[in-house]
Amino acid sequence: MTDAAPLPPGVADTAAADAPRRAPWVLSSLILAALVCNINLAAANIALPDIGDAFGAGQTSLNLVALGCSLGLAMSVLYLGALADRYGRKQLLMLGLALTVVASLFSAFAPSVELLIAARIFTGIAAGMAYPTTLSLITALWTNGPKRTGAIALWSSVSAMATVVGSVLAGLLLQAFWWGSAFLLALPIAATALVLVAILVPAHVKESSDPVDHRGGVLATFAIAALVLGISMVFAPGQVLVGAVLLLSALILLVLFGWRQAVTAHPLYDLRVARRRLFWVPATAGTIVFGSLMGAMFVGQQFLQNILGYDTLEAGLAVVPAAVGLLVVAPISARLVTARGSRVTMLVGYALVFVGFVTMLFWREQTPYPLIGFGFLVIGAGAAFAMTPASRALTESTPVRRVGMASATSDLQRDLGGSIMQALLGAILATGFAAAFARSIAASPQASQISDSVTTALQASFASALHVADQYPQYKDEILAAASHSLVSGALFAYLVGAIAIALGAGLVAFFLPPHSRERELVSLYETQDASGRTEPTVPERG
Repeated sequence: MTDAAPLPPGVADTAAADAPRRAPWVLSSLILAALVCNINLAAANIALPDIGDAFGAGQTSLNLVALGCSLGLAMSVLYLGALADRYGRKQLLMLGLALTVVASLFSAFAPSVELLIAARIFTGIAAGMAYPTTLSLITALWTNGPKRTGAIALWSSVSAMATVVGSVLAGLLLQAFWWGSAFLLALPIAATALVLVAILVPAHVKESSDPVDHRGGVLATFAIAALVLGISMVFAPGQVLVGAVLLLSALILLVLFGWRQAVTAHPLYDLRVARRRLFWVPATAGTIVFGSLMGAMFVGQQFLQNILGYDTLEAGLAVVPAAVGLLVVAPISARLVTARGSRVTMLVGYALVFVGFVTMLFWREQTPYPLIGFGFLVIGAGAAFAMTPASRALTESTPVRRVGMASATSDLQRDLGGSIMQALLGAILATGFAAAFARSIAASPQASQISDSVTTALQASFASALHVADQYPQYKDEILAAASHSLVSGALFAYLVGAIAIALGAGLVAFFLPPHSRERELVSLYETQDASGRTEPTVPERG
């Protein structure tokens, strides 16, 4: 069995060099393709208040709209990454970009919130075809060393920055157009990236010839879908049973997936590689930190618009400091991870993200913007410090022929982490909002006069409470005050959970990720094992 499929004429020299021909252009086209996926992830957050108003949607439905794209990507990325490794990374990237155009149109013109949720999941599946292959191609086209680290750092920071850019551009569009215009942002970018990838990116470089584990792919897809949906439901008011059933289903499917990967000759997800310390620790730590970034953006956007009264453009511009932090820190992160290793760099990132969440705990109805901007700035800078070493460690600890597994895991850091934290913080926001509003209703002198249907509408979401306020203008001031207080309470609870998650992730990095000297030894050990066709450790990975 060979490690890679034969290369077409004219491609072999590309893989032999430190970087591909026209490297800056190739990297730009891959980053642009990644930008499309991440802009789609961010587009919904800024439009959520308008979507809630247009459809009268409850908080749980709005949560599903927001996480639909990351859900679709997370549930499909492992399977699609394996298909790309076997049948063509460039080809799947181009297909994903083309389908993004269709999915964006479907989302923009969805006639109901239910169809909008479906469209967002479709958008995520299209992104699952495109996004993992961008990192796979970087790893295949750039050899291990400073040039690849720099390329990964730029890819990682710009990809994350796209979530902020998407918020700003969506806010600008929503000033003049309807909520659906936010989902059309990706159209011109996807079309441009499709042309550039077709022209510039080499095909069939260091791809695998192993068969694809299709059964494992199906199990992984449904397991991740059940996991994310279960988390989003189990904390939501009135959805505990549905969420519990989904989480139980996810557990069963994950066990079946693990068993399948352990017994099949050609696993979709090589558990022997996944057990490597430079794989599972960065994978878990990256999932926590990027998920926290996405969760903070999700809750923060609703806080800015509903509590502080920012319009959509102001809310988009308010998170620009996060993009500044991501972009400025990216080259610093690349140098630090080369000089001091993954553990030090990730701990610096975790410390900054923790400071950001603590800052958010002080946000209130009259909070001045400098404190808002500082919170987003340090979270963006911290994410940039943490994500570069996470992505690099994954690719360094995985054989190049199976780099789709590493890139899929890197994407799962963003998408599964984003889905879980967005679902978790969104569900906590919804629960906190409903609980606080229930207390306000109980304390009201008119409590006995409020019907069950009105009570349910008041507790559903901020937008739903505004609809009730319009129906009962004599109580509008009281309803708005209660809604604002309830949303602040829910948001603060969500930020507290985010801070706790970051503290736990930092502990994981500090105790399990090796120091720089040992990290270099492990990378050399992995390369020796992979060259000899072994992935089981020949010496302990302690130290």
